[in-house]
Amino acid sequence: MSDLLWILLTLQIAMGAFDTLFHHELTERLAWKPSQKSELRLHGVRNLIYAVLFLLIGWTEPKGWLAAAILCLLAIEVAITLTDFVEEDRTRRLPASERITHTLLALNYGAILTLLAPLLLHWSGEPTGFVAVSHGLWSAMASTAAVGVGIFGLRDLAAADRSDRLIPPSAAVMGRELPGRRRILITGATGFIGRRLTSALTEAGHEVVALMRDPATANLPAPIMIVTALDQISGDTRIDAVINLAGEPISDGLWTLAKRRRILRSRLRTTREVRRLIARLQRRPEVLVSGSAIGWYGLHADAPLDETGSYIPCFSHRLCHAWEQAALRTETLGVRVVTVRIGLVLGSAGGMLSRLLTPFEFGLGGPMGSGRQWMSWISLDDCVRLILHAVADRRLNGPMNATAPCPVTSAEFSRALGSALRRPALLAAPAAPLRFAFGAFADELLLGGQRVLPAKALATGFRFRHPDVETAFHEIVGAPPAPATGAARRERLSCSTAGPAAALVEGNISSRP
Repeated sequence: MSDLLWILLTLQIAMGAFDTLFHHELTERLAWKPSQKSELRLHGVRNLIYAVLFLLIGWTEPKGWLAAAILCLLAIEVAITLTDFVEEDRTRRLPASERITHTLLALNYGAILTLLAPLLLHWSGEPTGFVAVSHGLWSAMASTAAVGVGIFGLRDLAAADRSDRLIPPSAAVMGRELPGRRRILITGATGFIGRRLTSALTEAGHEVVALMRDPATANLPAPIMIVTALDQISGDTRIDAVINLAGEPISDGLWTLAKRRRILRSRLRTTREVRRLIARLQRRPEVLVSGSAIGWYGLHADAPLDETGSYIPCFSHRLCHAWEQAALRTETLGVRVVTVRIGLVLGSAGGMLSRLLTPFEFGLGGPMGSGRQWMSWISLDDCVRLILHAVADRRLNGPMNATAPCPVTSAEFSRALGSALRRPALLAAPAAPLRFAFGAFADELLLGGQRVLPAKALATGFRFRHPDVETAFHEIVGAPPAPATGAARRERLSCSTAGPAAALVEGNISSRP
């Protein structure tokens, strides 16, 4: 084999690795999308074919019918790739970078076939057998590539098999927990929480008015009414409730001064627009449920925090405090306001967990920093249900924690995720590199934490479908249900009923710090 052919093979391997890691794993997270079951099977079979081809070409010269068999494998690979192109276009919208990569891969593969096919045809005329050869570093590179694509091929086939178990429960069930037939305005409807919330409402028969800046990228369930600005809503429109979740992503990029300003301004601007809309409506909505986050409390150690808890100053507190105050001003218009302090939302389709699934699945996960910091979390569906609970229950106003009743430390979180995936979770991320890379972002969102309890939710009778992180993880990753026996069951019961949460049940539900 010529050096030119090896150079083309190396380019193919490099571009294929980029496509797999950047597009399939980091950007699209195909292995965790039930809709991509067929695509995953195509990828899995194709990768296993590549593994066989790389090993054979790297260390042998196949002769006779063996060379003809490799030609057949190459033809099968072409057929799979063409089918994959059709499947991708049918089931998802490819980013421009992925389309360009696929074009380059196809052109380069054509060049490889132009050089390799005549060689294989020549070998097919010789006596059948394998002739052992070594191409030095080229052979080593081919072996490494074979191991890599083989691992990803097996993983993609396993991911395809679990796809049906990743299909979330019907969203309509959550929407039906809101009585009657409501018309609800949602800002942030295209976000991680907003999409599931919109599905829950529309599937249950409620009317949704969604504010979004770019309707072309919405891809939201129908039927909904889309507006690109709130002044498009006339004053005689009936709106029963407003759910305000819009804002610049807080965990997307470094917290530069400009980024912090965008995060704050985006939330305040939309909340003020919501207040102006409510002020001019002839019939004002009953309730405004506005987003916030448990970052309001700042960085605490082990102290349990309910809605009456104190705060420690930091950027997260200043952001959440300003956002809540902007929303609470709507009370002067005679509208009940609930500010939902949302914790770490768990789901495979977005949020921090979606970024952890791939490394944990390959056994590369572990706690961040010391592992002793608290992580106050909530499953996506429980978060949606709790937002709708805030809409429905007139006893609720002011801040309300949207977290599960059993917060865990980072070490416990990692062990539970590793257990659900049946992988070790021992590779801790040291604090120093995280601080060096992300600065205050690392301290407030990765290495710091709060032990937050949903006192108001429990006081008003809300029941969590996922009170503990084990049951949440097992459903999210499509694993068998976690056993709840003995000490584990007692621990879940105690964390759901003890401490500040139980105290607030007997107190004032609408109390504020």
